[in-house]
Amino acid sequence: MELGIDRERCIGAGMCVLTAPGVFDQDAEDGRVVPLDPTPAPEWEPAVREAAQMCPSGAITVIPGN
Repeated sequence: MELGIDRERCIGAGMCVLTAPGVFDQDAEDGRVVPLDPTPAPEWEPAVREAAQMCPSGAITVIPGN
């Protein structure tokens, strides 16, 4: 699994950080999403998928692995 992040689309709601804190953070200056790891470990997949679904701006895309 890989992450696609559109920081321009992000509104800084922080749902991703609350849902998957080991994968996402927020920029201290603008509050937008910052991926901690663009290819998170498999155990994070359920939380990452939930974060992508909960994102109010649709700034997170989950790209399936091979």
